[in-house]
Amino acid sequence: MKRNIIISLIAFLAFASCENKLDINPQGTLTEGVIEINENWVGQQLVSAYAMLDGNPGYFWAPASNWTLGDVASDDFYKGSSISDQPPLNEIERYAPNTSNLYLISKWQAIYEGVYRCNQTINSITLAIENGTDVDKLKPLEGEARFLRAHYHMDAKKIWNNIPYITEDITEAIPNTDDTWPDIEADLQTAIDYLPDTQTDAGRATSWIAKAYLAKAHMFQHDYTAAAPILDDIIKNGPFSLVEKYHDNFNGETNNNSESVFAVQNSVNDGDRGYINGNRGNRLNHPYAADAPGGGCCGFFQPSQNLVNAFKTDENGLPYLDTFNDEDMKNDQGIPSDAAFTSYAGNVDPRLDWTVGRRGIDFLGWGPMPGMRWVRDQANGGPYVAKKHEVWKHQEGTISAAGLPQYNAINTPLVRYSDVLLWRAEIHADKSELGEAMGLVNQIRRRAANPEGFVKNTEGNDAANYVIGEYTSFPNKEYAIKAVRFERRLELASEGHRFFDLVRWGIAAEVLNDYVAVEKAKRVYLNSAVFKTGTNEYYPIPLEAINTSRGVLVQNDNY
Repeated sequence: MKRNIIISLIAFLAFASCENKLDINPQGTLTEGVIEINENWVGQQLVSAYAMLDGNPGYFWAPASNWTLGDVASDDFYKGSSISDQPPLNEIERYAPNTSNLYLISKWQAIYEGVYRCNQTINSITLAIENGTDVDKLKPLEGEARFLRAHYHMDAKKIWNNIPYITEDITEAIPNTDDTWPDIEADLQTAIDYLPDTQTDAGRATSWIAKAYLAKAHMFQHDYTAAAPILDDIIKNGPFSLVEKYHDNFNGETNNNSESVFAVQNSVNDGDRGYINGNRGNRLNHPYAADAPGGGCCGFFQPSQNLVNAFKTDENGLPYLDTFNDEDMKNDQGIPSDAAFTSYAGNVDPRLDWTVGRRGIDFLGWGPMPGMRWVRDQANGGPYVAKKHEVWKHQEGTISAAGLPQYNAINTPLVRYSDVLLWRAEIHADKSELGEAMGLVNQIRRRAANPEGFVKNTEGNDAANYVIGEYTSFPNKEYAIKAVRFERRLELASEGHRFFDLVRWGIAAEVLNDYVAVEKAKRVYLNSAVFKTGTNEYYPIPLEAINTSRGVLVQNDNY
């Protein structure tokens, strides 16, 4: 039978775009005689499926890093910028998103466009087999497509919970009332079975990466019995290890190191308009100054005072698990850049100054962060700027796009090996295996304590009083759980996990309402913010998606 291969990019059914777009007829087709459906064609379609990892064509409204839905919605980050810029993000920060929120619409579209491309790839594999292509050559490609399909659906699952799972044989809208975790797990298990242990090309899925994702799926379901042996296999037999210097995880020159389990591959100056693949999801999140990375755009994504306070350490170099927020770390709120200011002199975890740009501390070779001059509106977003996604000064024009400094080639980490270690530590803590949990946490803290990885001042000395130590005891299960969760916050801050972690731990309402109770005295726009149990754990499904499904999709509770 003659089949037509649709070339134009049409969003899948009701899930990825507006109904009026769905009514547009394809503008061109190519027959099998023009396109040979074989291994090469499947590989090209697979590249297209990978291309959606960065959230395009959603631009900064659907970032791969989930800084909007995973960090701004948490106690780690403010929206930043000014109150009038990007109002849909104000809704997210105040736990009041509506069903027409631009960021939610764009994220839904980007995710299901990724799913659509995965399904195109899988259907082409079926055609290629019918055309005589060797099945063994296609299995690894199918493994990659199924892994990516699971990734996209897992991203949607943690955002909306009630989602449709779209497979390659579905031709009409389906309900979002069934649990999709079994479908995610099935795709990941197929990926594990079909994928090789290593890939020649950086950023492509392997069986080890699929195992990490399967463990993550179990962690989100609190199925620790299933997750533990997978994590043990990765830790004992896998190819991953912590890098010696913490910041090497966020340096474009050290992309795809031993700690990178799976990351979005960003690039600039690569011939494709110079920036199109360049970490566009973070293009708004630079200091608001022309002499800073990003060239002055646009002042979003500012660390909260609560997060900064969490990095304080005691005389033993341990965090204040319960009292960290009792007193604010000294900052330059309201102090002009040309006025005198002395930085906080107390003990801090060295990861603070790789995560947060604060006044007086070197900012990746751009000089000491000058404070107010780099911040768009301190009254709105506080005195700090984010740092993990920024280039070093000597990388300007190479790791950042020439002439377009908002874009850079720093990979976006989705899963790091420290994720794996901390997931396993969570399970140990839950089962009162206190020594094992403490050992894994200490492994991560030991890396952070490497003095070769500390931020230095212009004289080559430590830029602050860095004091970080290892735990000597987890006295009980409750303490162990608290310490592991706190370590995860410190280690992974600004990487898009915090909100989703709070939800899966079942403590989002408690933590975030306590956060707001203190923060609203600093950020008046939080006065009306209330996290509602039973509602705000998940976001509203975009009304556009419900309408274009002709009522097949149902809205999440209380929206």
